[in-house]
Amino acid sequence: MPAFCNFFSILPFSSASQNEVVSKRVRAAEQTATAPAAISCWSSNLSKYLVTGAAGFIGRSIAAALLKRGESVRGVDSFITGKRANLAGLEAMDFLEGDLADPAVCARACAGIEVVFHEAALASVPRSVADPVGTNVNCVDATLNVLVAARAAGVRRVLYAGSSSVYGDNPELPKREEMLPLPITPYAVAKLAGEHYLHAFTRVYGLETVTLRYFNVFGPYQDPASHYSGVLAIFCRKLLAGEQPTIYGDGEQSRDFTYIDNVVEANLLAAAAPAEKVAGRYMNLATGAAISLNQAFNILCGLTGYRGKPAYAEPRAGDIRHSLADIHLARELLGYTPKVDFAEGLRHTVAWYRESGAGA
Repeated sequence: MPAFCNFFSILPFSSASQNEVVSKRVRAAEQTATAPAAISCWSSNLSKYLVTGAAGFIGRSIAAALLKRGESVRGVDSFITGKRANLAGLEAMDFLEGDLADPAVCARACAGIEVVFHEAALASVPRSVADPVGTNVNCVDATLNVLVAARAAGVRRVLYAGSSSVYGDNPELPKREEMLPLPITPYAVAKLAGEHYLHAFTRVYGLETVTLRYFNVFGPYQDPASHYSGVLAIFCRKLLAGEQPTIYGDGEQSRDFTYIDNVVEANLLAAAAPAEKVAGRYMNLATGAAISLNQAFNILCGLTGYRGKPAYAEPRAGDIRHSLADIHLARELLGYTPKVDFAEGLRHTVAWYRESGAGA
């Protein structure tokens, strides 16, 4: 078992008295999570899949893929970062507007569900540095609420959007799952806490959980307007508008940029994988190739026709120098192979921003 999970093996759940204490606490939590009989803006039809953060970039993409496959899907979002416009085309999805920091919302969302794709989070390192409490509420508290509600509702499996940020600034590359996590930002700490909660719910309660550690996901529907957005989304917006982008640092920092279609496919594989192979596990989700920001900028110049140079600024707090994933475990456990490489994904992304007007 990976090193950071070893502490679970010494949790004292063997004695009857301790089990009774745990059971009382769980029953109290479940009573809090009991769903009301009526739910506004949500149909009474039961759905097989729940996607949290369904109005966000990754959540929306997973929901769309499930609906295209003919599945019954429910979505939930609070619109803290998600966009109502992203729900266009998802009319067949049951939708609940609500905050996962509220246990009652989680109970409503999980009722009758078989599999949860938990994508909702405040997914920004700079934002977590500016507001660590908000990040904890929307990442840690919300994740625990989802897990409690999922268990109470009899959900079979919860899939969790983990983050490569948990590896911190360890210079060793590529990042492998057995490495000791060294989170250096509130966001990374929050995502790692979520991983621990998922593993504990598998070990203690038997809830099937799987964590996919995302590495710099990009693609259509990623919000390019916020300075908390992913760097490629911001670059696309600025270059298509003829504006000079800013690179924090010298631009030689590198990332394992992962196109959204690869992420969606991996989630669907993880939802269907045998429990004996994946329950309680976590694995990297990326492409296994590193691209520097300068390289990404140059490729985008060719795709957008931008002829200027980037502005360079001081590195931001919490940013790491290099990130590259070892993806052998996802290959082994899920049969995952990234089908869209960086260059092709960037072409699709630029075309979507141009055609949708999102880059204007």
